[in-house]
Amino acid sequence: MINLKPTNLELFLPSGKKIKYLLKRRNRRTIGLKVDHDGLVIHAPILIPRSRIEELIAPKLDWIQEKLSLQLNKKKKINWKTGELIHILGNKVILSLKASKTNSVLQDKDILHVDTNRVNDQVHSAKLVSKWLKEKALKDFVRRVEVFSVKLNVHPSSVYLSNAKSRWGSCNSKREIRLNWRLIQAPPHIINYVICHELAHLKEMNHSNRFWEEVEKVLPEYRSSEKELKTLSSDLYLIG
Repeated sequence: MINLKPTNLELFLPSGKKIKYLLKRRNRRTIGLKVDHDGLVIHAPILIPRSRIEELIAPKLDWIQEKLSLQLNKKKKINWKTGELIHILGNKVILSLKASKTNSVLQDKDILHVDTNRVNDQVHSAKLVSKWLKEKALKDFVRRVEVFSVKLNVHPSSVYLSNAKSRWGSCNSKREIRLNWRLIQAPPHIINYVICHELAHLKEMNHSNRFWEEVEKVLPEYRSSEKELKTLSSDLYLIG
């Protein structure tokens, strides 16, 4: 007999790990997935067996794990005090906060000096560093877009920063490229992959074989970068 009450279950992965989920059965025809602060919730038709549910969601396991990781990191916080580590272009950088009458941020190799008139206000410090990172990101991204535009023989109309919560980049019919500012924390080859991905859309506004061929012409190892980005995603969202 099928239990119609919401049920807490476990999904076993090929790696041996397991994912806890809440199964809710409804009078519906399709399976729905949702990942929120409570974890994975699966909405399923009343009569479909559990084994069939798990079989159907198997192709979505990478997406599920990525979203669960993002939710987990939302609960984490950076301690905006001297000695805390952040990443800039894939390199570890140590925060150094100092009380000052003015606000400024300056990087000196692996030290990020943050002068602030509210040294004990972590929200204020976070805003100062985020603003500085955005400025750095725009300069860096524009330079990379110029380089890879030549290699791909495309002509974007403009480059903007994005504050998207789940997308690293986008390209629209106006030939505008938008890149998530948080990417400035990632290693350069990851940034290059996202930029080439979006620039390739200026030739192919889809993810067809021809699209990936364009990406591969410039970045033969793009698959490993794509996989690495999925692993890094949750860490990149610790800021902002």
